[in-house]
Parts: sequence; C-alpha cells; structure tokens
Amino acid sequence: MTSTEQPTASEPSRGAVTKAVIPAAGLGTRFLPATKATPKEMLPVVDKPAIQYVVEEATRAGLRDVLMVTGRNKAALEDHFDRHWELERALEAKGDLVRLARVRQSTDLGNVHYVRQGEPLGLGHAVLCAADHVGNNPFAVLLGDDLIDERDHLLEAMIAVRQARGGSVIALMEVPPESVHLYGCAAVGPVSQDGGDASVVRVTGLVEKPDPADAPSNLAVIGRYILDPSIFATLANTPPGRGNEIQLTDALQERAASSGAGGGVHGVIFRGRRYDTGDRLDYLKAVVRLAVGHHELGTDFSSWLTGFVAEKDSTAP
Repeated sequence: MTSTEQPTASEPSRGAVTKAVIPAAGLGTRFLPATKATPKEMLPVVDKPAIQYVVEEATRAGLRDVLMVTGRNKAALEDHFDRHWELERALEAKGDLVRLARVRQSTDLGNVHYVRQGEPLGLGHAVLCAADHVGNNPFAVLLGDDLIDERDHLLEAMIAVRQARGGSVIALMEVPPESVHLYGCAAVGPVSQDGGDASVVRVTGLVEKPDPADAPSNLAVIGRYILDPSIFATLANTPPGRGNEIQLTDALQERAASSGAGGGVHGVIFRGRRYDTGDRLDYLKAVVRLAVGHHELGTDFSSWLTGFVAEKDSTAP
C-alpha cells in the first residue's frame, strides 16, 4: 500500500491490542480538600477505588499489560495494586476469607506498570510518556474519570473495529448540545453505504471543547481510545493547544486526515451505561447508580433510598 492509499475495511490489522495506558497524573483539584493527600483515582466508588474499575475493564477485554502514567503523590496507586502481606496474613489468621479475596482481587488483575509524566503538559503528553512501554503496537487508553458498566463491552467493540479497519478508534457518546463545550467533539460521516453497523462512523474532524454554536455535532469524545502507534510521532510534533497543553484531540485530528500508514480514525457511538466521576455531583450520582446495582448492597440500599427520597419529599416546604 502506498502512502496515498486509504486503508480499506477488508485490510487486515497489523498487531493485536494487548496493552492499556491509564493516565493518572492529574491533581484532582475539583475534589479538594479530599484529594490533598489522596489521589483522586483512589476515591471510593461504593467499595472499590475508581481506578480499580478501570483496570478491571481493561483486563476483561484481555489487556492485562497496564501502564499507569502518574505524577507526584500517587504512591497510593502503586500500593493498591501491590500485595499487602501483613494484611493478608491477618485476614487469613482470622479466617476472613471473603475480605481476603477482596484484598487479593486488585493484585491479581494483571501486570501493572508505572511511569511518571514529570510535567503536567496535557493528555497528549501523558500518552506520549507511554511510547517506550508500548513500542510499535496498537494500544488502548482509558481515562479514569469515565467508568463503563461491566455489562457493556465498549472496549471490546472498539478493539474489533481496530482489527477490521486499522487506524485509531475513539468512543463517542451523544450529549445535549448545550454540553458539548465540556468535551472534545467529533465531525463524522458514514463508514460505507453497505448498511453496516450504524454505531461505527468515520471521524472527519475533531474540535476540543467547542462553543455550542460551532460544534460539528453533539457526539462527544469520552475517555476510551484505541490508538495506532503512529500517534506517538504525531504527538511529538503537536504544539501546545487549548490550555497551553498538548491535546490528544489535536493529534487525532491530524491522524483522521492522514491517508498514510496507521492513518484514519473511526468512532464507536456508545449508548450504554457510563458513570462520570469527573466532578463532585457526577461522582455522587455514579456512587448511587453503582450502589443500587451492587450484588450485595443493592437491594437494601435501593429500599433505603426509596424511603429516604419519599420522606424528604413529604417534609419539603
């Protein structure tokens, strides 16, 4: 294939997706003072830290090689996914096998590695920090602010699109037009005219946090990506953009326009269950939604919640 030829849908993919990158270097300022000494990724969502949901999602999709891109004051992340021998021995001595299994679950998920970002230069820079670990292979990027319900197989669907079509794949979700300024926003076109999967689209352009009047659609980029390794060369030459940071959106915009090797970007429109832990209100909503569906706590919590809301409504002025 020459550099001017577009990859076709029938062209075999080069390389399997086996590695996941999780950027986790943010300061979590929206949750201060809770995140003054605790990484935002370690805030509990029911009975697990948010970051564990993300690693579990990666490993369910077969990505057991996980790289976390961290920064200062993130040692708790490494501790959580490491063995805690003293605690395990104490639980064994007490015969508390249920809690022992819960403690060991996080250490048995996969091979978790760490690299420091060093400077807070944006998501694109965080992804670039993974280049040495990833090498010349396609890889997944999962943002910790977006939790995808375990019943929805978004990552698996994205990997399948990458295998079938090559290039990079991003997750898209319809949002109210007045909310597009909070997200990267995609301009899209159909993949083909053959009546294929309508949830898969061709991305023709990307805009980071546009004004609603200038947004090309209401399809927002959410925190799941399958990236061709050619993204590293693009990121290395991407100048700082919005917020004076290296934006992954800007690099993907260039890859979407490229007809060379590894070029092209497709989108998977996700209509499943997503839990946003990016700000305080959405975090609380995520906790409630996941608690209602919890296999041990859900029934009792739902009953209490129904009664609490009824009582609150009855006493409202």
